[in-house]
Amino acid sequence: MGPGLLSRTVTVLGSTGSIGVSTLSLFEESGADVEIVALTAGRQVEKLAEQALKWRPKLAVIEDETKLAELRERLAGSGIETAAGPAAVREAAERDAAWVMSAIVGSAGLSPTLAAARRGAVVALANKESLVCCGPSLLRIAAAAGGRVIPVDSEHSAIFQVLQEPCRDKLATMTLTASGGPFRTWTYEAMRAATPEQAVAHPNWSMGAKISVDSATMMNKGLEMIEASYLFAVPEKQIDVVVHPQSIIHSMVEYADGSTLAQLGPPDMRAPIACAYAWPDRLPWPAPKLDLAALGQLTFEAPDLQRFPAIDIARQALKLGGHAPAAMNAANEVAVGAFLDRRIGFLDIAASVRDTLDRLNGGWDLTPGGDEVEAAMMIDAGARRVATEVVDRLAAVR
Repeated sequence: MGPGLLSRTVTVLGSTGSIGVSTLSLFEESGADVEIVALTAGRQVEKLAEQALKWRPKLAVIEDETKLAELRERLAGSGIETAAGPAAVREAAERDAAWVMSAIVGSAGLSPTLAAARRGAVVALANKESLVCCGPSLLRIAAAAGGRVIPVDSEHSAIFQVLQEPCRDKLATMTLTASGGPFRTWTYEAMRAATPEQAVAHPNWSMGAKISVDSATMMNKGLEMIEASYLFAVPEKQIDVVVHPQSIIHSMVEYADGSTLAQLGPPDMRAPIACAYAWPDRLPWPAPKLDLAALGQLTFEAPDLQRFPAIDIARQALKLGGHAPAAMNAANEVAVGAFLDRRIGFLDIAASVRDTLDRLNGGWDLTPGGDEVEAAMMIDAGARRVATEVVDRLAAVR
């Protein structure tokens, strides 16, 4: 290992979610020499306090301001600084940690991710929305500050590992693999009656509710197409999706000479986290081993765009350009929230996203004062208002 490579100061944004928990688990299992600068969470104050007492960060932040008193009580006498609210989460990202895990789910992760990028940190990016809403700006900000954005999604981590820099101009196609989610073999009529509990029961991965629903609709793959286009500067026409139920091949890159390189591994998020933490080196940890003989076979199929229209919706948003992906993402967050609250049906999610984009009809192209980040936030807010109206109408007739 390079000198000091495994000894880093670290902040984990979203430490109580599935990615945050996996990050801390990786540190513990690998024995990496980390100094935790800050941990942040949304509402899980008990879990945050437990993590803070174990890892002894300088700062613990709970986004829900109503839980600050409880956090302070749980950490009383520990010497750990406490704070609450979105501004405090952003301030945690601004603290001097060399490596920042961005694992806050949703658009709430955008501001703190940008804050970390602006000061030149290495940002391990698990927050899809930061890329979908203003990926080009985020990448420019990080590069200008001397930092780097390293993807943590298993698919983008796979491409990051097999996309050979000297051969980027020889790229033919990159293919994102999808598990197909819990409804891969369900009929359209069966999906109409799907419940939130069924939608979050992913067959391979352990994830939060919102991300699990995105996997069930396959909107997660649509979002990942947009992310891949921004991360690797690849046009939409060179990005494909294939359903691979075993989730062993995480993505593939085909070059002009006909060679296809793939990254394989058991479905465990600690592997891409380890890659992001140690890159360009490797972090030894007791990772689950890939036993191809035991697996027996790997299978592939084309995605069914009739049952899973979210992929096509995302592809169209990417083609439209501007802040259309930000508008799509905002509409999807509203729709998924309504589904989890049992206000709309499963099939209504994609339908309401498409309806929202139709109603906006190009209203995502305004860029006030040339500030793309400000524009993205304005588009996000506007799309949420329209999506809420769409969802309310759907809920009223259920």
